[in-house]
Amino acid sequence: MQHTRRTFSGAVLAVALGALFAGCSTTKLDEAAPVESRNVPADGSSATGGAGGPGTAQSSVATVDLSKQGTGAATGLLAQRTVFFDFDSFVVKDEYRPMLEAHAKVLSANRGKRMTLEGHTDERGGREYNLALGQKRADAVLRSMVLLGVQEMQLEAVSFGEEKPAVPGSDEAAWAKNRRVELKDR
Repeated sequence: MQHTRRTFSGAVLAVALGALFAGCSTTKLDEAAPVESRNVPADGSSATGGAGGPGTAQSSVATVDLSKQGTGAATGLLAQRTVFFDFDSFVVKDEYRPMLEAHAKVLSANRGKRMTLEGHTDERGGREYNLALGQKRADAVLRSMVLLGVQEMQLEAVSFGEEKPAVPGSDEAAWAKNRRVELKDR
C-alpha cells in the first residue's frame, strides 16, 4: 500500500509538471515579432497624401541633446547638485524631484556618463552611525534616479558621514546644510 501511494503521488506530480511544461513548449522564440513598416519621406510629409487618416505618417519630432548646457529651466535644475535631508532621515523630499529628473534625463540620454552620489551627515551621532546614514542617503538618491530611468551602473553611492562638512558650526543652520547628498560627475 505504501509503495502504491508513492507511485500514485509521483504520477500526479509528473502529470502536473508535464502540463506546466506543455504550456511553455508552444512558444516559438525563433520567430520574428511582427513589425509595422511605414514609408516616410525624408521631408516628414505623409506618404499617402491624406491629412490625418489611417496610413498617414507624421514625423515632426526633433532630436534634443540634453547633455549640452543651454539656457532655461533645465539648465537651472542641472546646476543644482545637492539634495538636503531632515535630521536622522534618508527620505528624498518631493521638492528635489525636478532636479533629479533633469539629471536623470541627461544620464539616460548619455549612457557613457557616470555620477557619484556622496552622502553626508551632520556631526551629531557616532562615526559608524553617520557613515551608515550617509550611505542610506546616497542609496536613496540612487534608487530615485534608477526609478527615473538611469542605469544603476552609471551611479556610485558613497558615504563620507560627518567627515566633510559643507559648513562649519554646531548649530541647526550648519547641521541642516551638512545633511546632504552631492551629485558629482566622474
